[in-house]
Parts: sequence; structure tokens; C-alpha cells
Amino acid sequence: MKANLTFSEILQASLRGWNSRRADECVLSLALPIDTIDPLKQLSVIADQQEFSFLWDQSPGLSIAAAGRCQNLELIGQRRFELAQRFSDETLGRIVDISVSAPKQAKPRILFAFTFFEQISDEKRFVKTTPAVQAVLPRWQLSRQAGVSWLRFNSVVAHEADVRRFVEECWLMRENVNKPLLTELSSKTNIGFAKSPSQEWQNSYRLTLEKGIELVNTGELQKLVLAVRQSFLLSEPLDPLGMLESLRRYQRGSCRFLWKRSEDESFFGASPERLLSINKENLQTDALAGTAGADENGLDLLKSEKNLREHELVVSSIQNQLINKGLDPSRIRSPRLARHGHLIHLHTPIKSSCKGFSPLQLVEILHPTPAVAGLPRNKSIQWLRTLEPFDREGYAAPIGWVDSSGDAEFRVAIRCAYTRGNNLHLMAGAGLVKGSTIEGELQEVGLKFAVLANQLDLNFESQEKFARRRSIT
Repeated sequence: MKANLTFSEILQASLRGWNSRRADECVLSLALPIDTIDPLKQLSVIADQQEFSFLWDQSPGLSIAAAGRCQNLELIGQRRFELAQRFSDETLGRIVDISVSAPKQAKPRILFAFTFFEQISDEKRFVKTTPAVQAVLPRWQLSRQAGVSWLRFNSVVAHEADVRRFVEECWLMRENVNKPLLTELSSKTNIGFAKSPSQEWQNSYRLTLEKGIELVNTGELQKLVLAVRQSFLLSEPLDPLGMLESLRRYQRGSCRFLWKRSEDESFFGASPERLLSINKENLQTDALAGTAGADENGLDLLKSEKNLREHELVVSSIQNQLINKGLDPSRIRSPRLARHGHLIHLHTPIKSSCKGFSPLQLVEILHPTPAVAGLPRNKSIQWLRTLEPFDREGYAAPIGWVDSSGDAEFRVAIRCAYTRGNNLHLMAGAGLVKGSTIEGELQEVGLKFAVLANQLDLNFESQEKFARRRSIT
């Protein structure tokens, strides 16, 4: 299909696509080129009157905004990766894509958000339970890469008469998206607090760290990554788009993400850690462990025995997980330094051919990595359930997409926050190995909270005090 087809030509192509399908019902999918736009800023246009919205922002790089549910899956319990892959295969298999000239960036995508645990324990359950997997084929998908933008529309079409309405709706949305925005998205959030934020998380986390350090020092665990949550009561609900604009400014090397399940429930952040990317049956995953403040000398991190040992545990574990499944991973000899905003991490990319494996099979193999759980994996997960006084929900869990060609990308959802109504929760964690200290880990988590809070314009005295500290030995 040519990029500059008229409405009539697109309608005729859509009717041919529909008539070529023998089934009574299919998902018709059409992608149209649009003016160069910013998906983050135009998300509100395609999300108008839609409950669900999504953002995947690697600008510069691939940026995707999506809204509405054309097809979706939500479930809790075992076999979630297998069932999610089946949903993806079946849904993408039903699509009649009449936009054959659309580039790779504009391919139809199934969007996924998993929780860390496959099932939430009763004592930690929220009033609203987050499904263990959410999978969505969106109605609207905006993409931009290398200065080229596309709009895609997915809709279930059951009758030939629906096809004209389908094309009309897509044509009208393209006109709306191409219109200049009346107001620019502001990165200033002007957040008001219903009560003064506190540092209460430190007291409970100190007790949790004490037990975690005992477990690694006695040799029961090689590593344990304990998470902590800092909560705020806001004077009014907030729109996360302004926060994501701020994160884009501060976290250019990370992937900003948003999963907005409903009007008053959002999960968002800026993840520096790739769980996996798949491109033409080639897999890459990242080992990201070992942290320092950006005002420190990164070379000190490369010389830190404790951080290097923690990092090597993660690298070796990921390699062994892939080898045990018959893959042949390769790695660089020594870790690199990866700078993400005000934090520096040790980073080792790991690559392998993954022919014969589906994307979600690989997600299941890799999740959770030792960088967010611990070693041995199963025993660490059991201790996390025991020691952490809240459920992680989406924190440190896979979030990402699979496209119609089988390529995929998933991030580990860290450096994140979520909202429910007037409640805002920040999440962070620290990896414990032999040599870890309570004060050192409190400083590391305090720095992570301070960096995230400052980048979200949550500027209050106690956070700024943490931001000024030099941390992590």
C-alpha cells in the first residue's frame, strides 16, 4: 500500500482484506503515515475516552504510545507465560493487516505487564488486585523512530458494513493526531501533599535488612534483593504524563514506561534494565547490578570487590539459566559502566541465538533475574514473600511488547512508581551479599528514592538531604 493513498483507495484495500478472510470475524488492522509527532505528547489524543493507555519511550529511539483495548487478557495464577504467549499467537494470527508497506516500527504489537509474583498472598492483597499478567492488543498505536511516525488502528470487524466505519474512524483520528497541540505538556507536576511526607520506610526496612544480611552472611543465600516502598498521600490525583516528561529529561538512557489500567490507577517509571530484546531470533539480555551515585568516580565502582562480586553472581546466573535451556550465550569479559541519570551501574550485555524459543518462554526463563530477586532463585523468592511487608505487584517484573514478526522487548520495571487515586508509591531495592551493611544499603535505597523523587519534582527537605549524600561503598 502506498503511503499517500486517498480515503477511497484505503477503503477499497480494506474491503479486499476483509473479503479475503473466510472467517465471520477478524481483527482488521491499518497503519497510516502521519506527520512527525511525539507519542508521549499525543498520547492524550488517542487515549481520549479510552480507559487503558500505554507508553514505551526510548526517545531518542523507538517511542510507542497506545490506548484502548481491542483484545485483552487478564489472569492470576500458574502458566501465565504460556497462556500469555498463546493469547499473543492467536490474537496476532487473527489480524488482517492491510498496511503491508508499514515499517517495522509500526507493526501490530501485543503489550504485556506482569506482576513480580504469579499470585498475590492473601495477607498482602490490595482492595484492587493487579492481575498476574495483563496482555493488550490496543485499539490505537502511535509509533515514532528516526523521525518517522505512524498511526495504527486495530478493531474487530464482523460484517462488511463495519469496514467503512473502521476506515472512517482511522482517517478521523489521523487528522486529530496531525493537528498541532493547543497546549504543551508540562514537566512541572506541582504536586501537593495532603500531609507532610515522612521517612517511615527506614525503620521497617532496617529490620528487614538485618534479617536479609544474616541470611547472606550465614551462607543460606548468596544474594537477596529486598524491596521497600515509600508512600505519599496527595491532595489530588495526578496525571503521570508530566512526570514521564520529566523522566525523559533526566533519564535519557532509560526506557520510560506507563501502564495505565484505569483512570485512577497507573504504573510508570524509567527502567535502565533490559530483561530481553529479540531481533530476528537473536537474543540480548542485560546484567545490571552494582550501584553508585553519579557524583562519584565510576572507576571506584569497577574496583569495588563487593559490587564486582554481586555483579558476577548476576552474570553467571543468567548465563547458566540460558545454558540449562540449551542456549549458547556469550558475554564480554569485564563489566562496563552504565550511567542512568544520577546513578551509575555495572553493566554486562549477554547475547545468544534463540531460534526455537518464543518470546514469553524466554521471559519466563529469565524472570526474575538475580539483580531483583537473589540466589538461589527459588529460596530467595520464598524469603521475599516472608520478609517484605507488601506485595511488589509490577515492581521488578517484566513489562514490554511482542510484535507480529515475533520480535520483542521487555524491561525490568524498576525506578518506578504507581498511583491509586490520591496515593503515590515509590519503589526501590538493594542487593545484599556478604559484606553488605545496614547503613550502606539504607544509603543506597535512600539515594534511589531521592533521585526518583527529585526527577518527579517531589522536592521536599528530607529527600533533598538524601540526594546530597555521597552513597554506596
